[in-house]
Amino acid sequence: DNVFSQHIMGDGIAIEPESDTVLAPADADVGVVMADTGHACGLVFANEMELLIHVGVDTVDMNGDGFELLVNEGDHVKAGQPLIRFDKEKIHAAGHPSVTVFIVTEEGNAKNIEYLSGIEAEAGKTTVIRFE
Repeated sequence: DNVFSQHIMGDGIAIEPESDTVLAPADADVGVVMADTGHACGLVFANEMELLIHVGVDTVDMNGDGFELLVNEGDHVKAGQPLIRFDKEKIHAAGHPSVTVFIVTEEGNAKNIEYLSGIEAEAGKTTVIRFE
């Protein structure tokens, strides 16, 4: 996806999911949801950093088929809370990769942001974006 690969929305990290559910990486407020398609949501953390979570590449054209958004705009979520459930088989059948991207769209008050890639990450245990 050119929007992600060219860093138009910001820097981030991509994860090839093993499960079918995206979990909140930390306590946050849900700032935005793609209610019509269910494939993405945005979180706002206490330090005002904003994170866009987008399941799959070019999955907006699936019109929500295979996606279940589990939160609403304005919700407060806790670390580990399910955000989006998705069907990897439907994503692949539609010709899309299921890679999930986490893009920092607004740095807020965060400093020295680092993206940790090339590692095996476990939800709720492995840090993939580090900052002060």
